[in-house]
Amino acid sequence: MIRTALPTLHAEPDASAILQTNEAIAPMIHRTPVLTCRSIDEMAGCRLFFKCENFQKIGAFKMRGASSAALRLSEEEKSKGLATHSSGNHAQAVAMSARMLGIPAYIVMPENAPAIKRAATEGYGATVTPCTNTLEARESTLEQVVAETGATFIHPYNDYNVIAGQASCAKELLEEQPGLEVLIAPVGGGGLISGTALSARYFAPGVKVYGAEPSAVDDAYRSFKSGTMQHNTTTDTVADGLRTNLGEKTFRIIQRELEDIFLVEESEIVAAMRLVWERMKIIIEPSCAVPLAAVLKYPAPFAGKNVGLIITGGNVDVSKLPF
Repeated sequence: MIRTALPTLHAEPDASAILQTNEAIAPMIHRTPVLTCRSIDEMAGCRLFFKCENFQKIGAFKMRGASSAALRLSEEEKSKGLATHSSGNHAQAVAMSARMLGIPAYIVMPENAPAIKRAATEGYGATVTPCTNTLEARESTLEQVVAETGATFIHPYNDYNVIAGQASCAKELLEEQPGLEVLIAPVGGGGLISGTALSARYFAPGVKVYGAEPSAVDDAYRSFKSGTMQHNTTTDTVADGLRTNLGEKTFRIIQRELEDIFLVEESEIVAAMRLVWERMKIIIEPSCAVPLAAVLKYPAPFAGKNVGLIITGGNVDVSKLPF
């Protein structure tokens, strides 16, 4: 059983916290590869370096944040288990973290979550409680689960302990490709893009960071442009990992650190996803395709540059491919 302990973060992770987190979670995660594709570079007009978190444990970057948060709990808290609500990747990450620590996991998942993600979550030993597909239903069901079990809620993104773990992804990418000029990642709840921006600030301050988001769920874009928190009224996007709203913690980091957020349409997401499948021969889920779709749609900020792009996960229900 892994016994490493980390101090709880009550403020934005600084360079020291990110470094300490990266070292502590190393036994629980993979250091994922960075791949390139000349034909996609030619289409994009830049040099793209894909950080492939589709090869991460549980198939997504979420393992970084979940393990970071789990390692910060006391032994008493761990004994009662971990809890969260998630449509899939964070659910799997919390379940796997609990399994590696030898403790229970209790996961609330919306009824329309991809079947492959629910099956994997249960396969890691978690107890899954379904709910209707609204944020209110997720939160109320989770409150009931926590009250019954005493488990500790690990927020999918609005948690500095989670953000510190997600920051390790860009930290690795910057180490492996020191000549990067730009980073781009998708934006859902904002945990990954916040961690990415903080790693750029501390470890490569000249690198510009952009976010990419589906037009159908553009709360981050509207929040960034208006300076006030906005919310989605629908979840109607193929990018199931990006259907949620920003949190207050992630919004503050995004507002301060990002250069811009780009919006892409559903057809552009599907086309970019198919391009990666066909040209790179790797499985990525729709959410991962959003940054590539943005690079292809808005070439000017990336033209001729070395661009780091985070492929966030590869958990796809192959019986329901969008192409």
